[in-house]
Amino acid sequence: MKKRYSRLRRITLAIACTLSLSVFVVNCSGGLNLYGTDTDAQLGKQMDDQIRQNAAEYPIFKGNPAVKQYLQTMTNEIVKSEHVQYRGQFPYVVEVIQDDKTINAFCTPGGYIYVYTGLMKAVDNEATLAGVMGHEIAHAERRHGTQRMTKAYGLQMIAQIALGQNPSQLATIGANLFSGLALLKNSRMDEEDADVYSFKYLQSTPWYPGSIKFFFEKITAASGKSPGGSQSAIANIATSVERLLSTHPLPQDRIDATNKRIEEAKLPPPSEANLRSQPYQQIKRMLP
Repeated sequence: MKKRYSRLRRITLAIACTLSLSVFVVNCSGGLNLYGTDTDAQLGKQMDDQIRQNAAEYPIFKGNPAVKQYLQTMTNEIVKSEHVQYRGQFPYVVEVIQDDKTINAFCTPGGYIYVYTGLMKAVDNEATLAGVMGHEIAHAERRHGTQRMTKAYGLQMIAQIALGQNPSQLATIGANLFSGLALLKNSRMDEEDADVYSFKYLQSTPWYPGSIKFFFEKITAASGKSPGGSQSAIANIATSVERLLSTHPLPQDRIDATNKRIEEAKLPPPSEANLRSQPYQQIKRMLP
């Protein structure tokens, strides 16, 4: 009994110390997170290193450097939003992956953002791309990755890591979660939360805040769930839809929710001034 009490006391003390180290966070999305933001940054750097060492699966774009700079400038504008908490703490750096067959983007914990050339070719204007970028930034800002780690690995292990009793475990967790980018497979709640914050971020930018819905509509059309849209455009992206939907669930209610946010914000209809479709065509021409 005494031994059992001692073990319980050690666990309780570890958790208490973890809380005193200020790594206990409850996000507004309702997610429990026992990691500090330094862990998000450390995991992001670790994943970035692994991505760069895996050119077969993640071929880094070596073409016109203006493409990457364009995305970085867009990201820098979005993270100026008052709703972004970790600007300066997370790097929010962008890399382009040369893969036309993948219509996707992702962001690691800590703000390392990757955009596939397939996504850039699939969207029709700057605003839609900015909506997607805002969505990915929100995953880092809302700390969805380390929230899922908290759920997956439990309080005792996390307390041990925080107290320095098991320092190698963080690297092991990062490596395990990196496999297949499992850490980036967001729940429906995470996706909805990222949609909400993407809308908020874009309200202080030159781009139409509800623009991410154009991406949803195009992918939904390509998946055969909705009529309409250019048949040639749909044909060009249809083969990538299944892979996209496996990591980014796309229920109709996400489109409906975006429309509701547009209505509540009393936004006027979008225009070329805040969609910027013509300038975006110049960027697309820089892609091979």
